[in-house]
Amino acid sequence: MVEDSALASPADARQAGTTVVHLVRHGEVANPDGVLYGRIPGFGLSENGRLMAKTAADFLAARDIAVVRSSPLERARQTAGPIGERFGLPVEIDERLIESWNRFEGLRVSPGALLRAPQRLLWLRNPFLPSWGEPYRTVAARVLAAAADAARAASGHEAVCVSHQLPIWVSRLAAERRRLWHDPRRRQCSLGSVTSLTFAGDEVVEVRYADPSGSGARRAAGA
Repeated sequence: MVEDSALASPADARQAGTTVVHLVRHGEVANPDGVLYGRIPGFGLSENGRLMAKTAADFLAARDIAVVRSSPLERARQTAGPIGERFGLPVEIDERLIESWNRFEGLRVSPGALLRAPQRLLWLRNPFLPSWGEPYRTVAARVLAAAADAARAASGHEAVCVSHQLPIWVSRLAAERRRLWHDPRRRQCSLGSVTSLTFAGDEVVEVRYADPSGSGARRAAGA
């Protein structure tokens, strides 16, 4: 079942014998040049992004969080920091939560830029894979495996995994048994948002989504 609403209570989850893993997307990034930053180091949160991280921590404050894990990238670690502090937990790094790799990394992606370098059009030949980056199936598999491990580590409680837009979105699609190729403009995974996966064993039985920062209308390159 899929619901986009307030989260079920921690007590309800425990009674059902399930474990909830909250996939938190990092906050807004300082990116004045508007490049697709991908895995490039040095892209940290903007001041607004830090507020988003605090808002996510406040949103999760009533949850029974026992494990906090993060992508190794700076923006994710900075988002995980306030959550770990809120619960008195260390932020563990899980490489599987990292952003997907992308051939356009470091570039401004626009029709004009593609026309100036037409050889790059070959990177777009197969949007179903996609041909310009890490295959969707690979991304979903590694992130869902990381989430399942976090669920096992937090058994009887809950966990937080801080990651990135595409990894979270394709993992949700896979968990809901939907096709993985999609229009990036239609992803429901805003900056600072929380996508909560309820695990029964290693199977996701429910997905819930919340946007505590109200950032759904905002768009940011390279997020």
